[in-house]
This record gives sequence, structure tokens and C-alpha cells, in this order.
Amino acid sequence: MFELLFLGTSASAPSVHRGLSGLIVKHDEYRFLVDCGEGTQRQILQSGVGFKKLTRILITHGHLDHILGLGGLMSTFLRWEAIDELEIFAGRSAMERISDLLFKVVLRNTKPPMPLYLREIGPGRFFEADDFTVTAFPVSHRGPDCLGYLFEQKSRRPFLPEKAEALGIPPGPVRRDLVNGQAITLADGRLIQPDEVLGPEQIGVRLAVVGDTGQTDDLLPFVSGADALVIESTYLESEAEMARQFAHLTARQAAELAVQAGVKRLFLTHISRRYRERDVLAEAQSVFPEAVVVRDFDTYIIKREN
Repeated sequence: MFELLFLGTSASAPSVHRGLSGLIVKHDEYRFLVDCGEGTQRQILQSGVGFKKLTRILITHGHLDHILGLGGLMSTFLRWEAIDELEIFAGRSAMERISDLLFKVVLRNTKPPMPLYLREIGPGRFFEADDFTVTAFPVSHRGPDCLGYLFEQKSRRPFLPEKAEALGIPPGPVRRDLVNGQAITLADGRLIQPDEVLGPEQIGVRLAVVGDTGQTDDLLPFVSGADALVIESTYLESEAEMARQFAHLTARQAAELAVQAGVKRLFLTHISRRYRERDVLAEAQSVFPEAVVVRDFDTYIIKREN
């Protein structure tokens, strides 16, 4: 299960009701901040989520509306808030800009207030925990090294305690070994195989997060079958040529991708203040009825439905 908390949902510039790009993805004790537009730290405070566990920031690309909040965040860490460490993940082009912002503007020969790691990444898996992974994939926008992120729970076979009880398997390490796929030998000499106490394999939840993008066909291999897709929707189809010129999507294009990819839920963000929300929603829902136009501070639980 993943939880989404949208901090900023506006495109390019903030509006009265929408801040600049920022999304928190939660999984158990893990917190990932995806993009950090100007004003993100205030959105974090207003959301009540706090800074303590926000130790990993994933940047989709280096445009200012997606990274400027890093300067304010670092300034706050210098004076008011404290975290154990901070890792920032981004492609090469974005990381060069982030490094200049932090070290040449904010810090300026001052030591970071915490261990700070700038992790330059490319497409591929870059984070793995016991039960989920995070993989970066290439995205086509203006400029090089733009990335999307795929959060995937690992498949698992649930332990069936009633079967373990029937077989007389005691609680403790032997049950853990069975969960890990290892056969065990009981004190009476019986050999127990994992299949005897494990249920059918359950496919893990898949969440795809895309920042700004100008095309969708290259995204299909990475977002197909996702339980949820978060993606930009900057323009309406009436201005499709402008969308193409600036390498953004229309609401219709985002919805068409959702249909082609067979995703279960579609969350549209990066909404231009030139449009009414209801018009964006109507265009998307005419193609993908379950589309949602998200707002700042909206939260959603992403889990696999039975």
C-alpha cells in the first residue's frame, strides 16, 4: 500500500488555490518527496506531515517550478528544523542545477546542517527496501535527463497461520524461515515445505509518478498495468498545439495514456491556472471516467483491489 499526499498541483506558477509541484509518497515508515517547487516547505507544515522523515527527495527534472523549493527547505534546515540526513535523487542535468542552488546560493561555503547526499541517477532501479523498490524511467520533456518514478511492492505469498497451527509449527524463527521460502525440520523430524503454509502469490501494488512530459508512447512500457498513475495535465485539447510546442500534455492525452496502459486510477496534476478545474476533469473523464483532478492537500490510498 502507498499513500499519496499532494502538496502542490499548479503548473509553472502558483495560483490562489494551488502551489507548485510537490508530492509525498508514503509507505510504512518511508517518506519520499517527489519534486520541490517554491513554497513546498510551507505546504509541508500546513499538511501536518512534518519534516523528520522526509529524508529522500526525488526530482523529475530541473525546471525551476520543480526545484526552487529546495533552497528554502535547506535554509530552514540551517536555522529551524533538523533531520538526520538528506538524499536528493535526480538526473545529471537537474542535479547540476540543484548543486548550484544549494552550494552557490544557499550554503555558500557553509557546511550543510546534516549529511547531504546528491545522488545522480539514470533510468533503472535505485532504491530497494525489504518489501518495495523504486525505479527511475526516462521521460520526454524539454531538456535531457528527465525522469519518472515507479514504486513497486514486491510480490509475496501470505503466511497462513491456521495451516501452521494444524501442522504443529511453533511460533518463532521457523515460521520466518518458511515465509522466506526455506524448508524446515521440526523437532519430531518432520520436513515442512513452504508450500504447505503459504497462500497463492499476491502481486504488489504499482504506482507510477510522471512529472512534465511531452509525449506518452514512450511511457507505456513503464506505466502499463499500474494501480495508479500520477501525471501532468497542463493543457486542454483546444490548445494541443501549444501543449506540443512546450512539451506538455492535454487532459485528453493523459487520459488516453491511462486507457492504453490499463491503469486502474488516474490522478491529474500540474494544472494551468488558465483553465477551470471542471473543464480539465470533463475532458479527461470523457476518455477515462475514473480520472481525478487533484488539489493541494488531497490524500489517497493506493492498494490492490481484490
